[in-house]
Amino acid sequence: MHEVSAIYAIRSKYSTLSAKEKKIADFILEHPKESVNPSIEELADRIGISESTMVRFARKIGYSGYQRFRIALARETIPSSEQLFESEVTEGEDPVDLVFRNTRKTLEETYSKLDRKAVREAASLLAGCRALFLMGLGGSNIVAQDVYHKLIRTGMNCQYASDFHLQLMLASQATPEDTALIISHTGSGHDTLALAEELRNNGCKLIILTSNTRSPLAKMGDLVLAVSTGSSPVVAESFSARITSLVLIDVLYVEILEIMQEKGVDNLNKMRNIIAKRRI
Repeated sequence: MHEVSAIYAIRSKYSTLSAKEKKIADFILEHPKESVNPSIEELADRIGISESTMVRFARKIGYSGYQRFRIALARETIPSSEQLFESEVTEGEDPVDLVFRNTRKTLEETYSKLDRKAVREAASLLAGCRALFLMGLGGSNIVAQDVYHKLIRTGMNCQYASDFHLQLMLASQATPEDTALIISHTGSGHDTLALAEELRNNGCKLIILTSNTRSPLAKMGDLVLAVSTGSSPVVAESFSARITSLVLIDVLYVEILEIMQEKGVDNLNKMRNIIAKRRI
């Protein structure tokens, strides 16, 4: 549909909604801006209905899915200044201050809430697996490539591809002796879920790095590593969450090398020696 007004779509279809769907409509009409930021799971809990009812509601009023409805509602209720970055951009504000402030905040929130036991367990799984599959799409693929760049130094058997179909092909070769690290900001992309499903069907253990610990992807994981996000709901990419994810990868790298001890250090020195030969 032509997404000119999510509010209008709700009001025009209101009489056709079920009792539970009207409960959603009433909440959103009364709290339009507050309904944008929560994930579908969080908003469903707040209203007191199921996630599937939320999806049916979005389709009933003319959207292909809840996320399309959420974006339309955000565009209608969130000021344009908040659609530029993760938080509202005040006219005349120094971009340096804005970006660094958001990044510091996200790092501090992640640090304070970080499940250190989960980090240690994840490092142990990664260090002990036969093969490590590194998965991520879009912006998350850049993070997955960074993981590959770091962990290949340790001598681990790392499997990485930038293309979705190649990742799917890699996933088809996974075994119960393997572990996959899947990176996804939202944890709700169809293609990312397809990768997770294929890996899980093959018995591969799943470590999920995400900003949404209640997402469908997170629910499929054996372990979940959470990063905080300051992202505006209308901005699909979270810049500061990406930086925090890279920092968390550094933590895993150090944890893994400590587990591998001399073997890891030996492999690291092999890498350093070969790279040193290419320098003037």
